[in-house]
Amino acid sequence: MNRISSQLNNNNTQSNLRLQEIKRANVENQIGTQSRISQLRDAPLAAGHLVRYESYLRRVNQFEKNAATLADQFQVREGYLNQNLQIIQRVRELAINGANGVNTPEDLKIMSIEVNELLKELVQNANAIGPDGNSLFAGTSTKTRAFDVFEGSVPGSAESLITQVRYNGNNESVNVEVDENEYLSFNNSGSKNFWAERQQLIASRDASSWQASDDAKISVDGKVIDINSGDNVYALISKINGSGASVRASLDPITNGLNLETTDARQLWLEDKSGSTLQDLGLIKDNGQKPPYNIGNSVRLSGGSLFDAVIAVRDSMLNGDSESLGGRVLGVLDNGLKNLTTRLSEVGSIYERCQNNIQRSTLNELNVTKLVSREGDIDFTKAVIDMKKLQYVNQATMSNAAKMYSSTLLNYMR
Repeated sequence: MNRISSQLNNNNTQSNLRLQEIKRANVENQIGTQSRISQLRDAPLAAGHLVRYESYLRRVNQFEKNAATLADQFQVREGYLNQNLQIIQRVRELAINGANGVNTPEDLKIMSIEVNELLKELVQNANAIGPDGNSLFAGTSTKTRAFDVFEGSVPGSAESLITQVRYNGNNESVNVEVDENEYLSFNNSGSKNFWAERQQLIASRDASSWQASDDAKISVDGKVIDINSGDNVYALISKINGSGASVRASLDPITNGLNLETTDARQLWLEDKSGSTLQDLGLIKDNGQKPPYNIGNSVRLSGGSLFDAVIAVRDSMLNGDSESLGGRVLGVLDNGLKNLTTRLSEVGSIYERCQNNIQRSTLNELNVTKLVSREGDIDFTKAVIDMKKLQYVNQATMSNAAKMYSSTLLNYMR
């Protein structure tokens, strides 16, 4: 029951005008923002879907950027690897020419000049810096110079030449998310891209009676392996071979030492993460030495890098040793070419995967944008019609209010 008074009409009119203003403000806000949801209570179910869709859309955009960044990096890296391939092919041509037995020692010395310059170019490419300022071939140590160069006197040369090139990065892989919980894993370690031979480690310490006294962890080629108390050398060999590392372990039938060999051309990385398993077996020095140059002094190690192969070609030419050029040196160069071709193929394959992920992310972006539009965007035609209706109602209300404001309580007492 309403109490009749002189203010009744005015109060009702003012209340209705406020309600109309709120509705008009909501419609104007929807038109201005192109969204039908300004607050969660406007459409709770649609708002819940919209939050999920927009969150996923932001992730898809990030996945696309990640894949595009990777593709750019691999494109730059591929250029350097391709140039390295051409350098090694040219060194091989010179080695074959020098091994034909026709050239004099003086001719070989002259040819060594070009080989030495090609070696410098190879080192320069190995220490290349990408457009983002990061080292291309230092693993995850992107701010580190990938290779350190050492010079010294070389027989047959009157000047100081490069005698050794040592890797200064790490062998860790990079995982980049390119889809929901899906990652592209790649390894840009220089100890893989610039290696020529399989590396083989032959230990001289008898390991047949070895037994782990405590739980420990070792790292073989970047794979962490758990060692349990009581494990013997056969259990250790089984764990290394089953770890997924590109290394095969075996027990030497003569010395009973633990032998390790990489499955492809790469530098062997060994480290005691906890405990002293590898140190007790005589494979590495104390933990103060970091891989890959922590191999024990009593261990025989074979398998060199591309730099070692080119240095061997140059030194053989300086010494006039054409026989070495046509023998082991040429074989190492062939292995190095094979490894470079393999790494170049890997880079190209991952680049293609990046392109596929970019295309998929672009398609997902379009599809999810449609979902966002369906849940959150306004029907512009309907919004304009609603705005016009509210304008007509407002005008009618104002017209009626003008007529009613003259009424008083005496009008109800007639």
